[in-house]
Amino acid sequence: MKQNQPVIVALDLPNELAVRQLVERLDPALCRLKVGKELFTATGPALVKDLVRQGYQVFLDLKFHDIPNTVAGACRVAADLGVWMVDVHAAGGPAMLEAARLALEGSRAGQQRPLLVAITVLTSFNQETLHAIGVQGDVPAAVLRLAGLAQAAGLDGVVCSAAEAKVLRARFAPPFLLVTPGIRLPGAAPDDQVRIVTPRAACASGADFLVIGRPITGSADPRATLQQINAELQELNAS
Repeated sequence: MKQNQPVIVALDLPNELAVRQLVERLDPALCRLKVGKELFTATGPALVKDLVRQGYQVFLDLKFHDIPNTVAGACRVAADLGVWMVDVHAAGGPAMLEAARLALEGSRAGQQRPLLVAITVLTSFNQETLHAIGVQGDVPAAVLRLAGLAQAAGLDGVVCSAAEAKVLRARFAPPFLLVTPGIRLPGAAPDDQVRIVTPRAACASGADFLVIGRPITGSADPRATLQQINAELQELNAS
């Protein structure tokens, strides 16, 4: 892992007050932040803009999946918020993926566009889930197929389980990015995730960014937990 600030703290919290109390205990020099559907639905774009003003790089995790024109419009609006990264579902297909990329390339003239990554297979999915929705083959095969669509459409990378990061990195070399949710500290409960790994294992498998929620947001000292994770990753990089 060569990215600075590899940890993206998932702000999967119930309300704006809880988010602001947490953010005060973090530091934009130590992490990036992820705003997902629940928080964005509760607070709208105002909180995102405020986090950006505070110096945080924000991953707007709304997983756009619609007809190409609608997704393109949503990506342009996301770029206007000043976010660092935005995601779409690779299952939306080549035309939708390309429309999203072109929309971001044409947005925010004179400023760096947001990174665009595609969701492959959600970390809550397993083999049975895939078959239930009509997807044949195993999870790694589905992840590779969807990642291939993202790369062909010119996206910056994919969101994938760290369990598939190693096989993806073998197929897709940097600078193609691997963003890995489902990260848990050693000994922690999996909660609603199925395909999970530790931060060190994710990095060793080739992940560029780690999305970590409850292990940090639920910690008695979120900043100390974040610093501990960062220190361990730095040791891994130095070894």
